[in-house]
Amino acid sequence: MKRLFHRRGNAPGALTPDDQAVIDQFRATLAAVRNPQPCTAGRTQSVAVRIGPFVERAQTRPGDDHGPDLIAVALVHPDTPHAAAYLHGRQLGYTDRGWLRCETTAILGAWQPAYATLTHAAAGLPLPGDVGMAPAHYGVHVEARRSDNTGYTLLRLGPYTQTWLASRDADRLNTELEGRAALVMPGFTVTAKDAVFHVSDHDSYADPHDADIAALLADAIAGVSA
Repeated sequence: MKRLFHRRGNAPGALTPDDQAVIDQFRATLAAVRNPQPCTAGRTQSVAVRIGPFVERAQTRPGDDHGPDLIAVALVHPDTPHAAAYLHGRQLGYTDRGWLRCETTAILGAWQPAYATLTHAAAGLPLPGDVGMAPAHYGVHVEARRSDNTGYTLLRLGPYTQTWLASRDADRLNTELEGRAALVMPGFTVTAKDAVFHVSDHDSYADPHDADIAALLADAIAGVSA
């Protein structure tokens, strides 16, 4: 706080307009921290999240299934949605992190513009590699395994926004495979399971939304058998 709001002038006398602007910003930030605005559960909204000594802006995802203690959020640059915020956010590591699991105790309240001066972006610092939140993406991996447990992943589906959606599709694919797994690929047992979605490897995933996942599986098997 002292570094962000340090007054440059050191001469006595009336405050300059620049000094007054800094003081006004400091007062607004202090008021926002002392009197956070409540956020409403179950709505898509911007919230203020503590990350170490900083406060960051995050977008919530409604309908998540981890109860009141954890919600899914995506960190965004404080100047979102202005055009320059995307480039600056990419430089500082705000983008490509995907949805994250955030403890509700880390949420100050609804986002207020006065919090912007407390962000990594305002300090010109990149977000830390570990922001203290696990990924909140999910996927389905269809794996082909030999009897010695060697093998490979035949198909990846994702991302899913909730665990039950991934589990549902994994169960559906296992039903398709049940009773004939050994015949699908001789020498292999083929099974589907829900897994963490790896954002950095998103190109290897097939989008399951509005798609026939059984057809995607059949195409993957045909590609291997060809």
